[in-house]
Amino acid sequence: MRLDKYLKVSRIIKRRTVANEACDAGRIVVNGKIARASYDVKENDIIEVNLGSRPIKLKVLSVNEYATKETAANNYIVIE
Repeated sequence: MRLDKYLKVSRIIKRRTVANEACDAGRIVVNGKIARASYDVKENDIIEVNLGSRPIKLKVLSVNEYATKETAANNYIVIE
């Protein structure tokens, strides 16, 4: 699954266009490297989101095409 879509489906970022713009601006880092929106997210990837005043570090647990509000948080775990 594309990185921008994963961020939207797992409800880390509210809209896909915002996720796409964040990737283009270099604010999303995957496994220590700045990632593009087209990056293919895999399980056990470490994603760092640098939006707002506090950066978030996440570990991908699962990649699902669809997620409800209740199951979206099961796709990742917050590390820091």
